[in-house]
Amino acid sequence: MEELLKVEHARKVYQSRFKGVQVEALKDIQLEVKQGEYTAIMGESGSGKSTLLNMIATLDKPTSGHIYLNGDDLTQIKDKQAAAFRREHLGFVFQDFNLLDTLSVKDNILLPLVLSKKDIKQMKAKVQKLATDLLIDSLLEKYPYELSGGQRQRVAVARALITEPDLLLADEPTGALDSKTSDQLLDTFEAINQNGQTILMVTHSSLAASRAKRVLFIKDGIVYHQLYRGELSKQAFLEKITATMTSLLPR
Repeated sequence: MEELLKVEHARKVYQSRFKGVQVEALKDIQLEVKQGEYTAIMGESGSGKSTLLNMIATLDKPTSGHIYLNGDDLTQIKDKQAAAFRREHLGFVFQDFNLLDTLSVKDNILLPLVLSKKDIKQMKAKVQKLATDLLIDSLLEKYPYELSGGQRQRVAVARALITEPDLLLADEPTGALDSKTSDQLLDTFEAINQNGQTILMVTHSSLAASRAKRVLFIKDGIVYHQLYRGELSKQAFLEKITATMTSLLPR
């Protein structure tokens, strides 16, 4: 598999507004994600996993180091070009869905393509196929406030996939869902990964992480450890992930 994402010695330091205190969120992150991989990132609260995701998403920049997507150095993208880059190359699924209640489900899904000024016929055909694949085709004329949490998250997944992104970024995608709905969403993630979509997911849930093919663990600002699922069952992989997370806790 070809390398899609590469993070080289990424460091992130925040300067507090008071007393000029520096906080090192990430010390020295190095990782690679290959085309077609499904990778989860885990770590204790405050370990910097969401900071890392924001840097990969071009929503923030490292203090030092480099992040490459398909060979392009994301740290060199100018702020005024970042939004267009995200629309063309990245898809996002958030814990709180980030749907617009004033737009229908169909228009929420279409929004990234509208902003990219794509052909309207092409856009409608894409929406219908995605909606059918994600079992939301009967909801296209409804509004987000009329939907359940699981339905809203599937709409968010459709919106993320409509531009055929190089990389799908998911930040705690099951955090606002009950266990049954979480399982359904994770089934969806596995299915789209099997169709070739590369996924990078930040999660605090060992159960969610056990659906990925690889799990990276962040501790003390570095990638501390990683696990590959390989031929393990979901249950066996879950047990290894849980044991690793337990070992990360302060003693």
